[in-house]
Amino acid sequence: MKSILAFGDSLTWGFEAGTFRRHAYENRWPNALAAGLGGGCRVIEEGMNGRTTVFPDPVCEAERNGAVALPMLLATHQPLDLVIIMLGTNDIKYANRCRAFDAALGMQRLVNLVKTHDYNADYAVPQILLMSPPHLVKTNDDWFNDLWGHALQESQLFARHYARVAEENGCHFFDAASVATADPTDGGHLDAANTRKLGEALVPVVKGILRI
Repeated sequence: MKSILAFGDSLTWGFEAGTFRRHAYENRWPNALAAGLGGGCRVIEEGMNGRTTVFPDPVCEAERNGAVALPMLLATHQPLDLVIIMLGTNDIKYANRCRAFDAALGMQRLVNLVKTHDYNADYAVPQILLMSPPHLVKTNDDWFNDLWGHALQESQLFARHYARVAEENGCHFFDAASVATADPTDGGHLDAANTRKLGEALVPVVKGILRI
């Protein structure tokens, strides 16, 4: 059985806009992907609300820096055949701190961590699929508009920068915005239909990568 690590933020965790609850198990994109693969793969959900690529978050007691968490998860879940990384929205939510380009630099570091990790003997380095997150959209929610309303245009640049990182590093790339649209309830998270649609769209992509 193939093993896939789905490493991300609240979009991978399954945050339900407007409720702060989690989408049903079967609707979250990692599980929709697993269902579409027909039981031939284990897809490991590793999403954390607020996770960034490489940046610390001083307002949260939990460690949100993806570069800190990823090596532990690579060790925990090895052997892995594929690592899917979708991060970046939380990198650009703070005004004047970060751009999509900076998030792409963070993704580059995560790629390096996957490629250079000290895996157990006889375990191969997993393939990597970089996924740019859906675009932020306008919202009437005052709190979320204050959080990331400034970054709507910036979020549209993820795909361009991430595709370049993927090409330069021999990774695979998928633009989540090509199939999923954020819920205007808060402007950034996915409703049940869109997170499920994302997982379903990844099925042929992952089958092609793993040749299954």
